[in-house]
Amino acid sequence: MSKPAPSLHDKLTQLRERFIEQLSSRLVQIAEQWQQSCSCPEEQTRLAPELHRFFHSLKGTGRSLGFERLAMLADQAEEALTTVPTRGDIDAYITHLLQQLRDEQQHLRSHHGQQQALAAVNSFELTNQVEPLRNKRQRLIYLCDDEPEQVDQLIHHLRCFGHEVVHFLDTESFFNAVLNRRPDAVIMDVQFPHGQTAGTETLTSLKKLTGQPLPAIVLSAHSDFHSRLSAVRAGCSGYFTKPVKPLDLMLAVDELTAPIAEGPLKVLVVDDEPEAAAYHAVLLEEAGMLAHQVHHPTDALAALERFNPDLLLVDMYMPVCSGEELATIIRQQPEYLGLPIIYLSSETDSQKQVSAMAAGVEAFITKPVQPEDLISAVQLRAERLRLLRSLMSRDSMTGLYNHSTTTELISKALAQAHREKSQHAMAMIDIDNFKQVNDIHGHLAGDQVIITLARLLKSRLRLSDIIGRYGGEEFVVLLKSINAEKAAELIDSLRNDFSLVDFHAGDVRFRCTFSAGISSFPEQPSTESLRLNADQALYRAKRQGRNQVVTELANDL
Repeated sequence: MSKPAPSLHDKLTQLRERFIEQLSSRLVQIAEQWQQSCSCPEEQTRLAPELHRFFHSLKGTGRSLGFERLAMLADQAEEALTTVPTRGDIDAYITHLLQQLRDEQQHLRSHHGQQQALAAVNSFELTNQVEPLRNKRQRLIYLCDDEPEQVDQLIHHLRCFGHEVVHFLDTESFFNAVLNRRPDAVIMDVQFPHGQTAGTETLTSLKKLTGQPLPAIVLSAHSDFHSRLSAVRAGCSGYFTKPVKPLDLMLAVDELTAPIAEGPLKVLVVDDEPEAAAYHAVLLEEAGMLAHQVHHPTDALAALERFNPDLLLVDMYMPVCSGEELATIIRQQPEYLGLPIIYLSSETDSQKQVSAMAAGVEAFITKPVQPEDLISAVQLRAERLRLLRSLMSRDSMTGLYNHSTTTELISKALAQAHREKSQHAMAMIDIDNFKQVNDIHGHLAGDQVIITLARLLKSRLRLSDIIGRYGGEEFVVLLKSINAEKAAELIDSLRNDFSLVDFHAGDVRFRCTFSAGISSFPEQPSTESLRLNADQALYRAKRQGRNQVVTELANDL
């Protein structure tokens, strides 16, 4: 009697075991190559492509076979090879990651069978994991759903936006993973097979255990009031009924996990008494703000330009120049007309206080100040200024910088780059055949395409990069401290991922592409020449068939 043909289960188990067995020698080989690369610059150049290929391949294969931790470590190594600037840092980092990969390989080798391998995937230990060197906008997303075919597209879209996604098939593995490493967001199915805890119950248990709810979005087959109420009580921020359009859910996750675009509030403290300035600065810093101290009024203007504060905290009585005089000087400069100024003084005479505020000062706080009063007064006025600045400087649809603000920021960045002798690259990006999208699918669908590309740029590029909507369907990006070749590679990866995003207009599904032109500084020394050169490259990309990236000195990628 012939043996039955191996089942899918058996084939997958054998494949996983073979992969893990072979990985041991591959890791030894790559570790030797890495040591050669560290010791010799020539070897580093020669071996760089092979090192990249190894980590890229391990990431893809490991993820396909369900070895998520292996894939995650390989992903960190691949990104480190291209993004970590300091050689000493990357040497130690890659060496540590290689050791983590060897440890994980040995751990998986000691477990046989698909169930053990899957358990290793879903309940991997994270306590000794190297913290990823990743884009600050990248987010860790936990997706818990036992219907993989329902979430494949969603995982693809989230990864297109640069997020790290870990998929769990059961609530128990998800629960344990959260306790080891808290995610930035959760997408949770409500219903699981009999014997498993419901999704909302799991989220509620974690909320009680940790004292705070997870940023979560629920997937459910039900849209009734009580199902939605249970999700709200579990602390969920969103609720989608199946079947869900991946792009809609992905954008909701992106909104939920969007990092604060601006950093802490910045306060310039001007006081001729160093101890007083330091005291108030400490109070503000304890509240999460950045405080810069100036002890001489004559240094205030230079500090304003360098520090660019959200608020000025000024002692009213200082030698050489009083607070009132300093406020008047500042208000005479158009760029500081809206800058909030608060006086700090032991002056209690109300008439003098009112007179001093005639220079356009928002508040007068009497010393000694109560910490909560100082913090409240500063936060209220500084945040209001930030809101007004944002409304004036950003495009209302996408939240990106508008045309004029983008141009201004790029000009400032180039002036600084000129002083520091650094290099930047500019990308002009234009959505292909956008008029047809509007004509065929409607303007609401067109708006969705623009918003999605804006979100993709914000999520995948660095916080330090300047991203603006230049007009209509055209965007401009200043990529700092990289050359045109690297910029073209990065924009081309975004182009490829954007082309795979599914858009919906009613029951119709469609996709879009974009073209881009790249120019570089200091080869193009001014904002205008940089833009014109990138524009010319963009036009070449359009003429050559669209859906491609062209640099100022080369053809398409």
